[in-house]
Amino acid sequence: MAIPALNTDQTLLLDTFFRDYHLSPFAIRTPDWEWNSHPDREPVFTLSFEALSALDTLIHHPSEITLGEAFIHKDLEIEGDLYAALRMADYIFQRASHLNVASLAQFDHVFHEAKEALLHGLQHSRHRDRTAISYHYDKPPEFFLPWLGPTMVYSCAYFRSPMQSIDEAQTNKLELICRKLELNPEDSLLDIGCGWGSLILHAAAQYGTHTHGITLSREQAKFAENRIAQSNVREHCSVALKDYRELPFEPWRYEKIVSVGMVEHVGLKNLSEYFHVAFELLKPGGLFLNHGIGRAQHSPPPRDSFIQKYVFPDGELVPLHQMIACAEAAGFEVRDVENLREHYALTLRHWVKALRQNEEDLLNIVPEMTYRIWLLYMAGAAVAFDRGDIFVDQLLLRKVDRSTVAMPGTREHWFHDWN
Repeated sequence: MAIPALNTDQTLLLDTFFRDYHLSPFAIRTPDWEWNSHPDREPVFTLSFEALSALDTLIHHPSEITLGEAFIHKDLEIEGDLYAALRMADYIFQRASHLNVASLAQFDHVFHEAKEALLHGLQHSRHRDRTAISYHYDKPPEFFLPWLGPTMVYSCAYFRSPMQSIDEAQTNKLELICRKLELNPEDSLLDIGCGWGSLILHAAAQYGTHTHGITLSREQAKFAENRIAQSNVREHCSVALKDYRELPFEPWRYEKIVSVGMVEHVGLKNLSEYFHVAFELLKPGGLFLNHGIGRAQHSPPPRDSFIQKYVFPDGELVPLHQMIACAEAAGFEVRDVENLREHYALTLRHWVKALRQNEEDLLNIVPEMTYRIWLLYMAGAAVAFDRGDIFVDQLLLRKVDRSTVAMPGTREHWFHDWN
């Protein structure tokens, strides 16, 4: 059945719905017609719908999930500036909740079911956490390599200059963490959530530190083990498939602990335990650097979250004050807090660009729907960091006792002789 042409009433509906939208000019297109928000200006992006029913979802039932599913199933294409299109999402969500308009289509659109995470059991139990981590990370390393690059670092980079490459910026981040932790050859370092092993290898190679990493991802552990075996520091590095909650029952204690991009998976109800475990594992005077994404205090927890359903099941972002309160309650002294929000927005743009450049190769590794999920999630996250809805901070903590010597009073030693 042919899709009906846009009539006067439908034109009025779109004009009314987007009446108060004053950002980038855009167009809406279906196979039979096109509507422009500003007919006298070139659209910055175009929302291309396969059917009026999908467009009806945008007007009447918009959410991260419904619009995200339209995108990943190709009912919706975004042509032009992807970031500008995503910046319009807040307007759509707010406008739809306040405006009662007639339907563009006379039939319901049923989206194909995407492969979402199916989790069972108590949230943030050890078994469920392992399943959630596996859902996100246990993809072939060949999927990550083309856009992460040779560093294989999947977290916020540190750009000493906006002109630096993503590889340079990720190496900067590894180095900054090591400097904040004041690593030396006498130290032992535990990396909770070690990913593909990049940080433990860097710390061992550059500082002679004995390093041990843990992860819940089988693919990450296997890849890290292979990297260690092929390195010149294999006597200094090790990795294990293990939950952080298992560690207090082991005899080893560490001078330094780091966790990068792990706290987002812990959950608020387990956050106190997480910091207590780190405190227990540290020797007196030891340092713990926690690097993780948080939710701005003004930004409410998301409803109908596309990220929760298709990207990070059971992931939970908490405001900074809750993070610090749990750390202090565990006994830590807060020594430094640094917000790297702008760095993560730039990191994500590098990843999105690389995803697009390597689309053909990536589609030989994962289904197209998986590719589109990751493209949408990263572009959307970049916009969220731009707006300040979320942030990423490095929280430097110290386990003190009465004999602990004070740390240097400035940050200058972190950047001394850094070429």
